[in-house]
Formats: sequence, C-alpha cells, structure tokens
Amino acid sequence: MKAIVLGMGLQGKAVIHDLEQSDLISRVFAADLGIDNTRAYLEQMGYAKTEAVKLDVSLEKDLAGKYMDMGVDIVICMLPIELALTAARAAMDAMIPFVSSNYTYQLQELDTPAREKGVLILPEMGLDPGIDLVLGRLAVDQLDQVHGLYSYGGGVPAMECADDNPIRYKISWIFDRVLAVYTREARLVKEGRPHVVPGDEIFSPDNVHEIEFPEIGRLEAYPNGDAQRYVEIFGLGKELVEMGRFALRWPGHSKFWHKMVKLGLLDDTPVSIKGAEISPRSFLTKWLTPRLQYTDTQRDLALLRVEAWGIKKGRKVKVTYDLVDYRDLSTGLFAMNRTVGFTSSIGALMILSGKITGSGVLSPAIHVPAHELLEEIKARGMHVDHHVEELD
Repeated sequence: MKAIVLGMGLQGKAVIHDLEQSDLISRVFAADLGIDNTRAYLEQMGYAKTEAVKLDVSLEKDLAGKYMDMGVDIVICMLPIELALTAARAAMDAMIPFVSSNYTYQLQELDTPAREKGVLILPEMGLDPGIDLVLGRLAVDQLDQVHGLYSYGGGVPAMECADDNPIRYKISWIFDRVLAVYTREARLVKEGRPHVVPGDEIFSPDNVHEIEFPEIGRLEAYPNGDAQRYVEIFGLGKELVEMGRFALRWPGHSKFWHKMVKLGLLDDTPVSIKGAEISPRSFLTKWLTPRLQYTDTQRDLALLRVEAWGIKKGRKVKVTYDLVDYRDLSTGLFAMNRTVGFTSSIGALMILSGKITGSGVLSPAIHVPAHELLEEIKARGMHVDHHVEELD
C-alpha cells in the first residue's frame, strides 16, 4: 500500500521512519516544499521506500487529483493546522482516509460530507491530543462513576541537559506555535461547573500546580486547551466534578512566562521599530530559536500522565497511566517527534489493516482500539506505567 506524508518537519520525519518499518507499506511519498532538503534527509537515513515530492498544499489547484494520480491509500498530514482543512477536504474528495495529529477544530465541518462519502478522517492522533485520549478511555472504563479526569502532557529537555540555558527549555516543536498557545485561554471543569482561564492568566500562580514522576522529579503543570469538549466524547455524566488538560514544564517556567505575557512580549500585533514592522512574539521566536536548540548528543523527554478517579465497586479509586519517552540518538528523532509522529503512523496502519473503521470525523477516544495502541507504542520503545490506588 502507498502513503503520502504531508510535511517533512520534525513530526513528519518520525512518520516516515515508522512507515519504513511496516510490511504493510510498499511506498511512501514525502511531500514538502523543500524537496532538496527532503531528498538529502531520505538519502542520509537510507530509506528505501520513500520518495521526495515537491508539493504546496496551499497552492495546488487539484490536490485531490494529485492524491489519486499517486495512487495513495492514505494521507497523513503533519502540516500546520491552518492547512489541515485543505488537505483533509482533498482527501475526502478523493475518497482516501486522512490522519492528522492536529486538534479537530475546523475539521469537524467535514463530518457530515465525509459520512455521506464513506470517508474516514482521524485527527488528534499524536501525543497530546492522541495517546492521552486513548489512555483516558482506558482509565475511565475502569471506573463505574467518574468524578475527575486530568491529562498532563509536555516535552522538556532531559535532566542531564535541562540546566544549560536560563529557562530550562529547548525546542522540539515549532517555537512560534509554542509561544502562540502561551496566551490561549483554557477551559476546564471545576467543582462541577465549566471554568475558563483567560489566556493571560494560564501561568498565574493560582492556576499552576506540581506533579511528580518517579525517577524524574517534580514538574509544574499549567492549564492547556479545552478540556470541556471532551466531556461528551468520553461520555462523562453529572457525577463529574473536575476535568482539565495541562501542559508540563520544569519548575520555574510558569513564573518566567507569566511575566513575559504580562509585559506584552507574546503579543502578535506588529510594531514599528526603525522602519521595520515586527511583533514582539515574532521577535522572540527569531531571537530565541537558535539559542534553545538541542545538540546532536542531547535528549529531550516527552511525558504524559492521565488520572481518572471516582467509584469502582463502591470504593473510591484513582487510575493512573504514565508515559515516558526519550530522544533516540541513533535516529536523531526527538521524543516529541516519536510520540506524535509514530502515533499518527500507527493510526494510519490501523486504518489500512481494517482495525479502525467507520466514516466521518472520528476520535481516538472512541474509535481507536485502545489496548492495541498501547501495545504498539510500547513496541516502539515508549515506557508506559499503569496503577490503581484506593482513595480515602
């Protein structure tokens, strides 16, 4: 079978690597604007199944026709979210299933037409969202009543290299995207009611707490994204008291960025400086990006925790899943690339093998075989721990 991977950034490279290992895949098209760099990378890695293709999704007049001319059986999108809808609509028109690591957002508008055409669209197939949703399903299914569901996810420098810059952070994701969500409002359920944290308050001390990972230590968690939309997806009832999604960083991160947000240094409105127009956020992105890079011998660390608590057989219990992954120095793939890109690849392979079926816009929390995904990510070297404890 043939696959096309849109975007050869950090996550796209991980998808390519995983597809190369699959007996189900005979050919992969690596589609990107930078075809020379893509070819050089594929040659460097010695990939035998993958061919570089120059493609601009935003300008291609007949993207559906392009997919069909290539004879691809699945489209895997690792492009920025702004291009995901264009890529997915073309896949739908070509009657080809589509997988992405991006949040659903605008893709939801394709649900009805995709159902009518019998086309499967699977977004949110990454780390967070993605693996967290599948582990969340496993956790809540172990309870008779769910009173709370928390999800934590993040990428940080591994402990051995975390202290070689002043903010204990290095880049394993598009940095402008990271800074953009540092001013995005968060939606939680608190004391049984919807609760909104304004974008300029997510790093406020009142909204930050710490959790601890065995053998790693304490990390701080701040609210991240919209947890409320997952209440219905998980089928949670009126017994739900608390629900939240949180990002993880080394301690001190929130204190620093809270000040930066309050000073307006993450604003994206351009200002004029000596005749040049640039926004504070764009300047920070440009200035900090070369100063926050990993060396070839440094590892990042991807972390995920899902906690669900409630009632099981009349007893109060908490179910916890932890995932930990490190950069693979032999391939150069960061843990963040592996946990996002490998998961998208697994989703694509499950669709092609008939393990994920249906049509319309699907959700990993409902439609992905949870136990099988768990075994697949473990087989790729990710460590997952599960435990259940009784609460007082």
